[in-house]
Amino acid sequence: MKWLSGILFLLLSGHAFGASIFTFVPGKVDASRNYLIYLHGAIIESKGPEPIDSRFGVYDYQGVLDALSSRGAVVISQARPHGTEVNAYAGIVIAQIYRLLEAGVPQSHIAVVGFSKGGNIAVHVSSFLRMKDIRYVFLAACWPKPDEPQLRLSGHVFSIYETSDTIAGFSCRPLTEHKDKPTSFKEIKISTGYSHGAFYRPRKQWVEPLLDYLYEEQGQVHSIQPRK
Repeated sequence: MKWLSGILFLLLSGHAFGASIFTFVPGKVDASRNYLIYLHGAIIESKGPEPIDSRFGVYDYQGVLDALSSRGAVVISQARPHGTEVNAYAGIVIAQIYRLLEAGVPQSHIAVVGFSKGGNIAVHVSSFLRMKDIRYVFLAACWPKPDEPQLRLSGHVFSIYETSDTIAGFSCRPLTEHKDKPTSFKEIKISTGYSHGAFYRPRKQWVEPLLDYLYEEQGQVHSIQPRK
């Protein structure tokens, strides 16, 4: 149960990385802001917040958080403890969402963005929560899940995957091919040549379409300059 103790510590600490980046829902919630919950890949669980993969290089976690907050969203993200269980952590994300909703934040101003294992957690949040206006972005998050036929997406879903990714270079569309469908679904492929590591850094190929998607309905689309 060490992982659960670690999660509880993070939830209670809730300190800020920067002006708009927090480990948990801030104590004072401004209901007029956009809130983005970012769920990182599995490597951070085992190697910490500045990991290096022998195949994909440095996972620039802080750079990703900075890019995601660059248009004014409050970003909430935690370095999960080693061995975090997907369903259990999905429950924690749902609790964060409910706290935002209780503070008056509209569903349409809440987004859950997940990469790889974090994306799998986001898929489970979407399946469990069943709220039509929450927005989800899945980054290299879908692969065959024959042991979980019950998964059904809800909300507005945007999937991005990398064509050279040999780990999770799959479409999320099969998860939408059920009677229970998400409110909307959009998907794009990118081709950076960096395989699964395409999402290790805030590359413009995925950051710009992600932020455009989240802000396009609010008339706030403009370009950014993420790290290359």
